[in-house]
Amino acid sequence: MYVEAAARAAIFHAMSKPVVAIVGRSNVGKSALFNRLVGQRKAIVEDIPGITRDRLYATASWRSREFTVIDTGGMAWPAEAPVQEQVRRQAERAVEEADVILLVVDARSGLLPDDRDVAEYLRASRRPVLIVANKVDHPQHTGAYEFYELGLGDVIPISALHGLGINDLLDQVVALLPEGEPDVVAEPAVQVAVVGRPNVGKSSLVNAILGEERVIVDPAPGTTRDAIDTPFVRGGQPFNLIDTAGLRRKARIDAPVERYSAARSLGAVERADVVVLVLDASGPPVEQDQEIARYTLEQGRALVLAVNKWDLVSSTPKPHDQALGAIRGAMRFVGYAALVCTSATQGWGIAVLMDRVVDAASAHSRRIPTGPLNRAIESAEQAHHPPADKAGRQVKIYYATQPQVKPPTIVLFVNDPGLITEDYRRYLEGRLREAFDFRGTPIRLVCRPRERTGAHR
Repeated sequence: MYVEAAARAAIFHAMSKPVVAIVGRSNVGKSALFNRLVGQRKAIVEDIPGITRDRLYATASWRSREFTVIDTGGMAWPAEAPVQEQVRRQAERAVEEADVILLVVDARSGLLPDDRDVAEYLRASRRPVLIVANKVDHPQHTGAYEFYELGLGDVIPISALHGLGINDLLDQVVALLPEGEPDVVAEPAVQVAVVGRPNVGKSSLVNAILGEERVIVDPAPGTTRDAIDTPFVRGGQPFNLIDTAGLRRKARIDAPVERYSAARSLGAVERADVVVLVLDASGPPVEQDQEIARYTLEQGRALVLAVNKWDLVSSTPKPHDQALGAIRGAMRFVGYAALVCTSATQGWGIAVLMDRVVDAASAHSRRIPTGPLNRAIESAEQAHHPPADKAGRQVKIYYATQPQVKPPTIVLFVNDPGLITEDYRRYLEGRLREAFDFRGTPIRLVCRPRERTGAHR
């Protein structure tokens, strides 16, 4: 819908990287293999069936070849629940994107009917398939041989947990990859994390932005368990959209899987350029919404507030101040953040939301030359002189510079940093926002004593 059609059709192939999909029934070790191939713990691994639900993407390399690896949830026919049907559809999409498919089976459990079902589906895909017999922890293990019955070629025994057989597997994967095109240096993607409490519509909003069913949506809270990265292009600008698990209060996080999910969500904030905090329009922000916004502020990330499910409180997409007043009041400590009313189900506000994300990303990386910056500070001082302390001393700002972006960091060299009050600091921040359009991003003002050498204004 809002993604350029050509880019959406072949996002990863456009990056000149072939695609390897990891598929199989539940609990055979697909995520452990995914983590092993990409060299980091990207997917949650737990000895519980059904942990992985959405498609996870990451880059792997072997013998100077880079390729994209997709982790998927367990495939089963028939699905026992609607969410399992969606899990299988996600895996089927991964198969459609793939150049090479790794069918992971469990050598300890042996050949099961679900393995045969997956193999039959893959046979119809007409793509190269490698059977990967996982959990073969020593060379004498003979459990892998029965998988030759599937009729899909050689069986490669491995242990994803211990790293056994991985090099042989990678050699065979690389041999099947199509010849890649020369890599093109692309503009860096804007990292956008979509965060919020459980069940506020984060995944629905991600799907609405992408114009496709990229992540699983279900009314039950906790459907999304991992941080799901999706590259896409809009208006020629590359983005990476990160859907995250719902963040609850720490005291209510009990299960190991939920702790992993919360850690991945917080990690998505830390690696984002822009955070889209999704709020529920049907009620005022709660303490957890404020905690997420504070964490975003502490991390120095740009912020956009998406008031989702707007169709539940309004018959039109147009925002009205009466309904938004409580939201603005509760989130006033991040008043620099744009507030956009959205409805993922109706498609309301999606284009405006992405426009505000672009604005926030631009402000987050904006660098102001020293001349205009110092003129703005001088104008602010003249308009409103700093207050004096009880002894009559007043802060004097000698000059300013901006050494960093993401977020914009302004260093003020002054006579005594202890003399500048929080009120005056907020005043200067407001003047800088007006002068240089820092909407959407926090600004860090750092006061230092004047250097004894160097130029002063």
